Amino acid sequence: MLTKQQKIKLVGEAEEIIGQNKNLVFVDFSGIKVEDLRKLKRTLREFGAYLKVIKKKLLRIAFQNKKIDFNPEQFESQTGFIYTAKDISEIASPIYKFFKEVEKKGFKILGAYDLLEKSFSDAEMVKKIGQLPSREILLAQLVGMISAPLKMFMRVLDQKSKQMVEK
Repeated sequence: MLTKQQKIKLVGEAEEIIGQNKNLVFVDFSGIKVEDLRKLKRTLREFGAYLKVIKKKLLRIAFQNKKIDFNPEQFESQTGFIYTAKDISEIASPIYKFFKEVEKKGFKILGAYDLLEKSFSDAEMVKKIGQLPSREILLAQLVGMISAPLKMFMRVLDQKSKQMVEK
């Protein structure tokens, strides 16, 4: 049982996290072994994200203090949250990969909350974002799609110029 001072300190930490970050991803970690949780924390750290576990009631109080209309007590199970100052698309992929590895053990993605837009995304949306290729790959695909017709046009011009030279 936490003392009142410890609870006040945790609420303060949660308020600081809410104020300094852009996204929160809520996860259910019940049934996960400690070594799996450590592996997740290491992976997240590489992407500039961190996992924190605070009682849902204390987290709700922190949200209220920050004047954000969101209640984390809506989640029924043990809840932790992953916070980051980066965009959700940058951390959804490693979270989703970890989810696929330990899905049978009970790890679940519960949803994400965008602190800037003050909007909640459900678990399915976070999973879909996690399945997308990285930004660099998407940009490379876009460049490839844009340049393909140009390359074809250049080949046609090259062939036509060769035909003109032969005649």
